[in-house]
Amino acid sequence: MKQAEQIILMVLVSAMILVAAATNSLAQQPQAEGAPGVVADPIRDLNLSPEQRERIRSIREEMRDERAAINQRLRETNLALEDLLDSDNPDNALVERRLRDVAEAQAASMRMRVLTEIRVKRVLTPEQLATLRTLRQNARETRRERRQENNDMRRRDGLTRRGLPSRNTMAPAFPGQVDPNRKQRP
Repeated sequence: MKQAEQIILMVLVSAMILVAAATNSLAQQPQAEGAPGVVADPIRDLNLSPEQRERIRSIREEMRDERAAINQRLRETNLALEDLLDSDNPDNALVERRLRDVAEAQAASMRMRVLTEIRVKRVLTPEQLATLRTLRQNARETRRERRQENNDMRRRDGLTRRGLPSRNTMAPAFPGQVDPNRKQRP
């Protein structure tokens, strides 16, 4: 499942980069390189021509209605599953059906993103594709570092992924309550 999430994340990042490239008119304005507080502009790094921007914009326009319908279906299937899970005694067969519906909607959403990305990539030159790969690798590395920092912070604070105290910590059950038998650290 983690691999599927990573693929989805990579597709989303690339789609976001390409969408911004197609719609960002500010990307043509020069920015100071290395200026403090200025983040590198991935759209400028791709150096899209006006024709490429227009072609990417038209690809997104062509797929807008289908993408909206798929996203609506995904929201509805997720809500139906949540509603079922909120019921007192959900029927197992119905839960399985709702899970299949959600999985099908997610698959359709991913398929749409991938097909859109393929069409957009056909607009790019080999140099732009290489730049896009580098940008993705950098984004992946940044996400990996942030996850590691978050995990380190949680471990330091004795919290699990969900923000709950870890079973391995010696924290009292209730905040403000101290175990009188617990030894204090020097």
